[in-house]
Amino acid sequence: MWTFLIPILALVELGGGATFAPNKELLECASQILYMDQQMYQIPTNYNRNIPPGKNTTVYIGVNVNRVSGVDENKGEITLDVFLQVSWEEKRLHVPKNSPFIDLPWEYRQLIWTPDLYIWQLQTMKILSVLQEMASLRLYSNGTVSVSIGATITIKCEMDFVLYPLDVQNCDIDFSSYKYTTQDVRFEWREVAPWLGLGLVGEHRNQYRLPKYVVTFATDKSEHSAARLQIKLSRELRSYLLESYLPSSLFVIISWGSFCVIPEIVPGRMVLLVTTLLSLVTMFDTVSTNSPDALELKCIEVWLISCTIFVFLALLEYFVVLFGIRYDKNWSRRRQDLRRAASAAQLAPPPLHINHTQRLSTPVTGTPQGGVFSPQLSVEDEGLKQQFSHQTIQRDSPIFDTMPPGDRPANFMARVAAVVDRGVMFCGAQHGALDRIALILFPLCFCLFNIIYWTTYLSEAAQNK
Repeated sequence: MWTFLIPILALVELGGGATFAPNKELLECASQILYMDQQMYQIPTNYNRNIPPGKNTTVYIGVNVNRVSGVDENKGEITLDVFLQVSWEEKRLHVPKNSPFIDLPWEYRQLIWTPDLYIWQLQTMKILSVLQEMASLRLYSNGTVSVSIGATITIKCEMDFVLYPLDVQNCDIDFSSYKYTTQDVRFEWREVAPWLGLGLVGEHRNQYRLPKYVVTFATDKSEHSAARLQIKLSRELRSYLLESYLPSSLFVIISWGSFCVIPEIVPGRMVLLVTTLLSLVTMFDTVSTNSPDALELKCIEVWLISCTIFVFLALLEYFVVLFGIRYDKNWSRRRQDLRRAASAAQLAPPPLHINHTQRLSTPVTGTPQGGVFSPQLSVEDEGLKQQFSHQTIQRDSPIFDTMPPGDRPANFMARVAAVVDRGVMFCGAQHGALDRIALILFPLCFCLFNIIYWTTYLSEAAQNK
């Protein structure tokens, strides 16, 4: 004998005093129960909605993703419009064979056993509705209960943006039971079903490709059944190549044009380099502000910083050239003065004027040379000392060239200073020797950087796919 006492009492709430007041859904549900009674869809008296239908009950899950309606990179959330269907066999319900299925009221789910489905990464879930909520409960003639829901769900996804914009985000959606073990309930994917289609409709702007679904099965360590749906999100690189990589590369190439400009044209060359440098700094600030946060430097930030360094080195090279030109002009003037002084000293040595108050510490010795003695004197007169004081003779003067090897500077610091002087003289050469070398060296270094950059980051991105 079948009874409806338990279902009816489940839909009645205590009013006031000792009377019972039906809720607003009582009449509708009661009429549906009477209808089910006529159709032989009835609940036995010994039915317990808190106990699964049997040991190792299999719950089939199907997800049809309509579209990815939003991706919040800062919060690490993905919003999906999905159709979720959960089905299981309920042999305790006696179902007639004269009808393939019957649609039950959505409220009727409270009267039968339903799996305690839990989505680990779920943040929010909202059932869609137009004229009524998109939720249905269907009972098939073979005893299968099917629950279908159309909802918008927000999933929490752990994202890593170190490889941005070459990053590939793997987002897992785990469906499991929070109280039943694998001995009681198991969750599996329904691979073949008329209502299940893993195709995708729509896309999220132009930043992400349509997510590719890789369905895997997993059992967590706490012996609770879990079915995992994995979503992979990869970016469309075309926009990043056109908006960031290509302009920054052109700025670096334009900076090489400064090597072809005559160093004496300071305004033109400085404007070119400074404008290029400021443009790259502005681009870096814009990209850093609009891109998601990461614990390390992102891939695109490494690129922009490197391009900025290349332009800065070109500007620094120009400073060295300007300093060398200025040093070269001053040194040429000093070199001419020293050569004239050395020539005059060799042709007409200064005469010695010794008064009576000067005292000779050594006897006058020497040999007659044309009737004139060349004495070795130790003179105490200050004016005479200043006249014979040592003058710094540069290495390129004839005097330096005629000095014996023992008299040349052997000091290490003097040698280093000589090398630096020659380097500065080379940088300031009027023929632009340093500019010619930089015009070859900078492009080679930039090409080498491109090879290392793209090889490293593309290989890391391929490992995450």
